[in-house]
Amino acid sequence: MEAPTQPFARHATVAVDIAGVQVGGGAPIVVQSMTNTDTADIAATVAQVRALAEAGSELVRMTVNTDEAAAAVAPIRDALAAGGCEVPLIGDFHYNGHKLLREHPDCAQALAKFRINPGNVGRGSKRDTQFAELIELACRHDKPVRIGVNWGSLDQELLARLMDANSALPEPQSAQQVMREALVRSSIDSAARAVELGLASERIILSAKVSTVQDLIAVYTELAARTRHPLHLGLTEAGMGSKGIVASSAALAVLLQQGIGDTIRISLTPEPGGDRRREVIVAQELLQTMGLRSFAPLVTACPGCGRTTSTYFQALAQSIQQHLRERMPAWRRSHVGVERMAVAVMGCVVNGPGESKYANIGISLPGTGERPVAPVYEDGVKTVTLKGEHIAEEFQQLVEQYVERSYPRRAHP
Repeated sequence: MEAPTQPFARHATVAVDIAGVQVGGGAPIVVQSMTNTDTADIAATVAQVRALAEAGSELVRMTVNTDEAAAAVAPIRDALAAGGCEVPLIGDFHYNGHKLLREHPDCAQALAKFRINPGNVGRGSKRDTQFAELIELACRHDKPVRIGVNWGSLDQELLARLMDANSALPEPQSAQQVMREALVRSSIDSAARAVELGLASERIILSAKVSTVQDLIAVYTELAARTRHPLHLGLTEAGMGSKGIVASSAALAVLLQQGIGDTIRISLTPEPGGDRRREVIVAQELLQTMGLRSFAPLVTACPGCGRTTSTYFQALAQSIQQHLRERMPAWRRSHVGVERMAVAVMGCVVNGPGESKYANIGISLPGTGERPVAPVYEDGVKTVTLKGEHIAEEFQQLVEQYVERSYPRRAHP
């Protein structure tokens, strides 16, 4: 998945290597996802990790919360590798991560990165000890760490101190401003402590997730101004369906446009029976529509109007988009650059020919009252006119031929 030139300077100067995937230091922004299977269910977790990786997730995080889950991590890694899936796995630890990593060294070794939350590594006197043990284990196994602060589980002792200090000011800030500062401070102070404990600076990624758009923008803008560690972006508990997509896109797009963010996840609540891969596709489409990465050909399609009372072009656009998604894993392995192909499926004569000409390959379907023919354009030149009942199948075949003819085959050893 080749990346175009970044349109602006990136914030993170520190680069972190996660089993061959570089995060930060000017590397392309990385797409991450997370399983929602019971990690102890090896077969189900292997299947979902593989599906997420095939959809384009470059890092996959898994919950590791019990002895059974920790014991399953190495077999999951082995089963994936046996099937040719080498996507790096991240262990998500809360409350008992120090214990699980200590008692399950195979788990620690199989993971490519640990995610720890400084807000729940331990309470009172146990907090510093258990945080130190987690960092020591990361050093022992030579693993990078994401220090992931979340306002739903923020360090309450730190928050209380900041609230007390704020209340003593002549002009106190709002509780919301203090909360934002607590998130930033927790991230930065925890990273500094990890370095003191021996973890190299280039082994640390930071995140400070919230669930509202303006808070996320404010927190990460401040965090980026005060650290050069790579930042993982995500609106936590973004929601379901269009609400989750819109909220995540609104927040992340503002930050990405400023050069803030090195790896992202779209945390969508799956609809009943929904596909977990949706969050991967949304993340890819966000980066691709902003011109930051190229993952799969995108289809330009008109929204329809009174000139397009037929729904045929809608069905064709959907069919083509699905065909491109299904074919991309094979195309990515066999052809160079195909992920940047532009395809247009238009519904009438007003913008159809023009949009089709601007695409690598496009089709302009007849609108209401227009002649029942569909001209096809390749690289701006009309090549053929389709008609009849099999336009969709014929156009898909033309797309296949265009890929074979226009994108060089990869050289395989």
